[in-house]
Amino acid sequence: MMGFWRAGQKSGSKAKWTCAAAALAGLTGVSGILLAAAAAHSVPDPRLQTAANFLLLHAAAALAVCGLAAAIPRGGVLFLGAAGFFLSGSLIFGADLSTRAFAGTRLFPMAAPLGGSLLIAGWISVTLAALTVFWQSGAWTPGQNIDD
Repeated sequence: MMGFWRAGQKSGSKAKWTCAAAALAGLTGVSGILLAAAAAHSVPDPRLQTAANFLLLHAAAALAVCGLAAAIPRGGVLFLGAAGFFLSGSLIFGADLSTRAFAGTRLFPMAAPLGGSLLIAGWISVTLAALTVFWQSGAWTPGQNIDD
């Protein structure tokens, strides 16, 4: 584990950001569990269950892309951007739905659409990061037969 941190300044910086994103993903997952419990036991508002689902799903997705970021020496930082989109989008979206359920008001105007747009950006980022790393690896080039 110590080698993970001593792999060089840039790698160490990436490792620290990866761990920070993973820690935030853990807190996002905890938030999802808490909202699911609130939806089941105290505030039977379907928006809470929706928020819980989005938080839990994207916490797991953020952990997955953190794993990719840690495993890929070059280009792994692109996956950290996707984790950032997943975490910020799910937190804004979930906070808006929760605020509506608990307080009857919005977090701020257009919060849910902003959160949803960030989630879409996260999934697009995962796609682009994976394709970028794939192309940079020389595993496939345009025009090459996929069976070669």
